[in-house]
Amino acid sequence: MQLWNNMTDEQDKPTIGEEWHKWHSDPQLWEKLKPLAREKRNEQTPAEYHLWQAIRNRQLEGAKFRRQHTIERFIADFFCAEAKLVIELDGAIHQYTTVEDSVRQEFLESIGLRVLRFTNEEVLSQLESVIARISVTLHEM
Repeated sequence: MQLWNNMTDEQDKPTIGEEWHKWHSDPQLWEKLKPLAREKRNEQTPAEYHLWQAIRNRQLEGAKFRRQHTIERFIADFFCAEAKLVIELDGAIHQYTTVEDSVRQEFLESIGLRVLRFTNEEVLSQLESVIARISVTLHEM
């Protein structure tokens, strides 16, 4: 079942128009973030790789995900514009950056995005339950 094809009310369908621009970085900032985002795409963690293999090419509920997508001054691990959903994978470094992670999450939520967080360990050892949680979230949107 494809999530976006089952919507009946035109108002419920995601619009990319004006809102899409607030989920991007301004051009000057993008030029600075682009090399880092590209590097992160080319050097993904094992957890990012496994999750990407499961959600890429509209495999999950027909939702299109991007990886290492810039939103303002942040780079989201995974982003689905249609569902206004950010997925973040937290590795060992995140135990030392809880304040920064919380500021980032508050900002993303303040512009209307929903954030799901998983640890790398969850993705590597419980991929099916991670996918199920993302699927449920996509249906809630």
